[in-house]
Amino acid sequence: MEKLLVATTNPGKLAEYRALLQGAPLEIIGLREAGVDLEVAETGATFEENALIKARSYASASGLLTLADDSGLWVDALNGAPGVFSARYAHGDHARIVKMLEEMKHVPDGLRSARFVCVIALAWPGGEAVTFEGRCEGCIAHRPSGSHGFGFDPIFLFPEQGQTMAELPLSLKNQISHRARAATQAKAWLIGRLTG
Repeated sequence: MEKLLVATTNPGKLAEYRALLQGAPLEIIGLREAGVDLEVAETGATFEENALIKARSYASASGLLTLADDSGLWVDALNGAPGVFSARYAHGDHARIVKMLEEMKHVPDGLRSARFVCVIALAWPGGEAVTFEGRCEGCIAHRPSGSHGFGFDPIFLFPEQGQTMAELPLSLKNQISHRARAATQAKAWLIGRLTG
């Protein structure tokens, strides 16, 4: 069975991708299992550029088909910030949430729209690559709620559910999250490519 390297050292993210890609004819491994110790700078101006930089770098280093992603939060009232700088918006999840709520404190409910964006890149050692984008729409809550998830999940509210991303059961999150939507496309493409 062909191996798919998921370019992460985060065991939670690796487990999430194993669940999201279940059924694809691939053995899914992480950077540690592949013995790859490489830091790749995210120098792109878009989620797609960063995902491609990482996927191509790790595919070249490992000799394996590689999946890398880049994702973040796009807030309309902040002109798309933090965007590609979501992970570097502040140091640590709590600090990021505090900073976001402070920046949004005078923004009324009707103007708090936001979306999570995830771009997944698949790259082969020879440089060939494809990308898939997933989005989920919501708004910024006035206070954090929920204990599941990470990052901005406790303040990303789904108005129709009346819950934040951090309050959703994992089964529902894995259907509607930006990462799940991008992974669904990537999985279908991989199955077609590997079995077609």
